Amino acid sequence: MARRTGLREFQLSVAERLRTAATRAALSSKLGFQVAGANWFVALHQVSEVIPMPALVPVPLTQAWFRGVANVRGNLYSIVDFSAFQGGEPASGGTERRVILVSDKLVGGAGLLVSRMLGLRNPEHFTAAERPADAPAWLGAVFRDASGAAWHELDLTRLARERRFLEVGSH
Repeated sequence: MARRTGLREFQLSVAERLRTAATRAALSSKLGFQVAGANWFVALHQVSEVIPMPALVPVPLTQAWFRGVANVRGNLYSIVDFSAFQGGEPASGGTERRVILVSDKLVGGAGLLVSRMLGLRNPEHFTAAERPADAPAWLGAVFRDASGAAWHELDLTRLARERRFLEVGSH
């Protein structure tokens, strides 16, 4: 005779499987974006949200890559042009430009201006590639997708500790 499962046991089992699946998906899902023609992704738990380019108030005597301060629903965010921060041209993309707001758990009130969003990516579908020897600490890893395109993993935890990222004043 088949064992009968009570409704409560079944519900608990389903809830546990959903919790496990959600945790696994959160750990493996990355948010893809593009900066200066390069593909990047960042762990979802390091991002609070993605917003369209807000109105910026420039701040005098700051680095060229520091775009200014934005008011997002009553909170001030420092906006860094991620392309210019890396030494490239300022982020282009017109209406596709977005700001990735960094999780407050890492650093309060920071956002990265990127050229465009590329959606969710699963690094398990990528092949590990060699990380450049001179790469900054905040470059987590490099991967290749099925078409051979390179993808760079941004470690926002390390970027939030980067002295140059935190000190926006011009010298």
